[in-house]
Amino acid sequence: MESAALVAPVTALEFAGDVLLAGTGPEVAAFRLSGGGSPAGRRSVLREASVQGLRAEPGTGTAVRVVAFGGRWLAVLAVRRCGAGGEGVLTACGGGAVRELGAWVWEARWAVGGRLALALGGGTVGLYEWRGGGHWLRWAGCGGAGALRCAVLAGTGWERLALAAGTAAGPVVVWRAAEAAAPRRRLLGHRGAVLALCYSAPRGLLASASEDRSVRLWAVGELGGEGNGNGEGSCLLVCYGHGARVAAVALRGPCLVSAGEDGACLEWDGGGGVRRARRGHHGALRAVALRPAGGCLATGGDDGGVRLWRPQRAAPVVAAALGAPERARAVLLVGPRQVLVLGEAGGLSAYETATERWLPVLPPAAVGPRGMLAAAPLPGGAEVLCALGTGDGRILLFALGRPGAAAELRLFEGAVRGLGWAQHPGLPPAATSLLASGPDGEVLWLDVTHCPGQVPQVQLRGRYQLPPCKQRWHTCAAFLPQGGLLLCGDRRGSLLLFPCSSSLGQAAGSTGISNGSPDLVSEDSSSNSEHSCLLHKEVLPLESPLSLLFGLHGKTGVTSVTCHGDYIYSTGRDGVYRQLRLQGQQLEVLQKHRPCKGLQWIEKLCFTPDGDLLVLGFHADNFVVWSSRTNENLHCIPCGGGHRSWSYCSSSSDEAFAFIKCGDVMLYHHEAKPCEQQVLLPSLHGREISCVRRLGAVGMPGHPALNVFITGSEDTMACVLALSEGSRAAIPLTRLTDHISSVRALALAHTAGPSDEGFDKGLSALLFSAGGRAQIECNRVVCARDPASESSVACQVIHVASHRLDEHWERKKNRHKLVKMDPETRYMSLSVMPDTSSEQLPTPWKFLAAACSDGSVRVFGLLEAAQKLVLVAESFHHERCVLKVEAFLHTQAGGERRHLLCSAATDGSVAFWDITSPIAEATTALHRAEGELQPLALGSPLLTIMAHSCGVNSLHIHMTLEGQYLVASGSDDGSIHICLLKVTLSGGEVTTGTCMHVLQRVAKPCAHAAHVTGIRVLRPDLLLSASVDQRLTLWHHSPGRLDPLSTTFFHVPDLAELDCWEVVDAGGMLRYCCVLCGYGLEMLHGIAPPKSPLPEAPL
Repeated sequence: MESAALVAPVTALEFAGDVLLAGTGPEVAAFRLSGGGSPAGRRSVLREASVQGLRAEPGTGTAVRVVAFGGRWLAVLAVRRCGAGGEGVLTACGGGAVRELGAWVWEARWAVGGRLALALGGGTVGLYEWRGGGHWLRWAGCGGAGALRCAVLAGTGWERLALAAGTAAGPVVVWRAAEAAAPRRRLLGHRGAVLALCYSAPRGLLASASEDRSVRLWAVGELGGEGNGNGEGSCLLVCYGHGARVAAVALRGPCLVSAGEDGACLEWDGGGGVRRARRGHHGALRAVALRPAGGCLATGGDDGGVRLWRPQRAAPVVAAALGAPERARAVLLVGPRQVLVLGEAGGLSAYETATERWLPVLPPAAVGPRGMLAAAPLPGGAEVLCALGTGDGRILLFALGRPGAAAELRLFEGAVRGLGWAQHPGLPPAATSLLASGPDGEVLWLDVTHCPGQVPQVQLRGRYQLPPCKQRWHTCAAFLPQGGLLLCGDRRGSLLLFPCSSSLGQAAGSTGISNGSPDLVSEDSSSNSEHSCLLHKEVLPLESPLSLLFGLHGKTGVTSVTCHGDYIYSTGRDGVYRQLRLQGQQLEVLQKHRPCKGLQWIEKLCFTPDGDLLVLGFHADNFVVWSSRTNENLHCIPCGGGHRSWSYCSSSSDEAFAFIKCGDVMLYHHEAKPCEQQVLLPSLHGREISCVRRLGAVGMPGHPALNVFITGSEDTMACVLALSEGSRAAIPLTRLTDHISSVRALALAHTAGPSDEGFDKGLSALLFSAGGRAQIECNRVVCARDPASESSVACQVIHVASHRLDEHWERKKNRHKLVKMDPETRYMSLSVMPDTSSEQLPTPWKFLAAACSDGSVRVFGLLEAAQKLVLVAESFHHERCVLKVEAFLHTQAGGERRHLLCSAATDGSVAFWDITSPIAEATTALHRAEGELQPLALGSPLLTIMAHSCGVNSLHIHMTLEGQYLVASGSDDGSIHICLLKVTLSGGEVTTGTCMHVLQRVAKPCAHAAHVTGIRVLRPDLLLSASVDQRLTLWHHSPGRLDPLSTTFFHVPDLAELDCWEVVDAGGMLRYCCVLCGYGLEMLHGIAPPKSPLPEAPL
């Protein structure tokens, strides 16, 4: 088997001229900075170790030599700059051979003559000639320090060569190579193991990072100097600020830069405070590098991502008090440099940042108390239309440049509750639409036309009725580009779809004649015309919603609705945004997104021209602008929360945020700058990948097909990604954030669904994901070719249903008599029942089996059309944690089918069940059940085999001859067990029983040196197994024997799962492919060996 693609944690970074090098697993990836960070090559350099360090040789030229080291391995590369664009190309030096040394390599440094100074495990330091066959020139053992965790070298010649090493006990120990008998210095202070060191020879400074979460700066002078070496060294600075262990440290002049396992890269000032915090990675950081020229900073971590940070001066977040003329009630930005403020008494004022002066717009008597303010800049920015709602049902409409020419309309008998502008696609540039809400849930649609120097012309276009609720007014609205439809969000958290066809506008125009004008109001508005507004609106019908999603965003309200592409997006104060689409005249929720942890209130979404999605909202009492692409806060402004009036406005040149504090108006102004962060290698998961499934391959014209995978992780997310064999990198397509705990199991049902429109010749499947907190989520995943997108694949995820056991328990009858379900119950494994619909049992229901940590095997039923996922059967036969479950279908020669299930537990037992009857009973009960269905009993297993002495971590079933099945399992003790089963049916005409017989059993006690967490039967004579020992072994299976054919080392530590599939290449050759997940993701493939003759099975 050969590696085809790899995603691994980034453990080393180095700048080599204009190229950034990143060590990911055994490979080195190059990125050309002058080309905008484009990939410039990728090469596997080490064999069975990850790249732990990269060191570029000082100097300039057409090629820069770089040494890569990790574990006991070392290799030298050349980064060559060639071509008009100066593209970096990675080539091997020294004949391309990888040098294997006798000990762990902690550090490497280029010495005189192009040789290497190396620091090895056990405190050995030496000069190494890597050219030719590779040999030692000199070496010395430095004792008296204990176990080492990191090292740094100083000096280029043997006489001046010095080693500083961080120990597991905490001291930093310094030796000279020429006098290595005893340490010259011991730097004391750290209370945990020292994980990283950095030395600056010109300044004589040494930086250390420790697992005690501190970073220290030491004044050590010249490490290899001739002076007195008995000093302790002085500690200049102690920095605390990381929330976890500090994994990397670098020196930028006298200032420290550190990267920690909390995902933060911190830049420290001279007093030990944090000058700049950079966040964006999904997991722990492992490497940091500084570019000598230009001041760029690069970070990499466990998420497999590489990010480049360009230097920007961090400006303090300061909001200036503007000194409003009266106590402010509402604030609104009509541009980054103009602020409108409505006072509590009703006066309207404007503040110009250019002149820093307040200008009165309207006196308090015009509006009165309890007023509302809304404004809409017209296209081109020449004028701004303003709307003021009053407490007695009036609305004032005027252009901000001429407030004296205002149209006054009395629309309601009570106070105006909601007021907002919305752009209608069919209106001229000088017109826009206004939505106003009054008492009893009535919403009016008005078209307002700006007439320079005159009163705005108003036309009543529609009346709408909101559903009954306590807080009954609209909060946002948008006209859909499909035409004829208006989408509103209300304070109750509901989304409502109303008709707004041209016939309604014609009816409004015919009834809106006042004072000889075809409009609702003209310049000489009077009290008579105000009363006529109330009369005219009664002529229009009060429209009810065509589609209603009641309480979609909870009770706190919908904050915005946005149309982008073919989809609709809604945000709310529940901290999530939802993606919807229009099916006919009905709203369909596709997916729910939670952009970041702790964001309680999302106000708005902004889609940028470069493809980023900005999320505006509140995190605690801070207003934040969150970038979905870089996973960071672009702005974080302390404002006291969003319950007071506030406003945000951005343009290509600057951004502004205004809010009310203590009755005054505060303004934060920020000049727009290029994005500081650039993603060179996208992030995958921040923690271990616990499960993986292959969705399929998407064909690309003229290019190899892209394999699409779905991964689940301990970071509570599932990710749909495309893995390219050409670039050997993963491209995340979308992330699923519905889970509240880890995702431990995935299952796919490859069935066409009702939501596959627009995705011709693509992939479609039902995805079941489950894990901690006894939670199952079901989504339909649809992928298709999209040459216009960056990944060349379009992916749409549609949420179908969800289930949680604690919610199910709350609905149980007489639950006070039962023992409550453990809230820490986890789903360990999932399996979809194949072909549950037949002529004898036609049903749209799909069934799912789950292995649970509370000792149960559960079966769930899914009805996709009704979006229902219910628990239908369960059994606690195992009485201990069930680790694996596998469903399979047995079909007799006469066509009779039996649904069988295999489960494995922590005691090493493997049980086999016939669940045909429970599924039939459950289907009948589900068709006639109106309320909650009580789970049925699965009964007793047909057969139980003690296959292992401890937990079964992997399980697979493969059908051989008719009625015979190979069951392969792997265990914690490294053993593999295979049994051959025969299934027969017996019984009379009324009832039929299922019988299972064990025909053969084969056990391999020490197949691997660690847990066997992945196993697949490729064919009856061929087996593939993978273990935590990072060995992928191909076995030949014959009666009574299991012999290894080949073993491949893979580069994914802590292997969690394995998935396999077959591919026939262009030449007709059959290949077996597999994907492995753990701390990383790797895809391998190999040619299928020739089949051996299959012996006859015993009777």
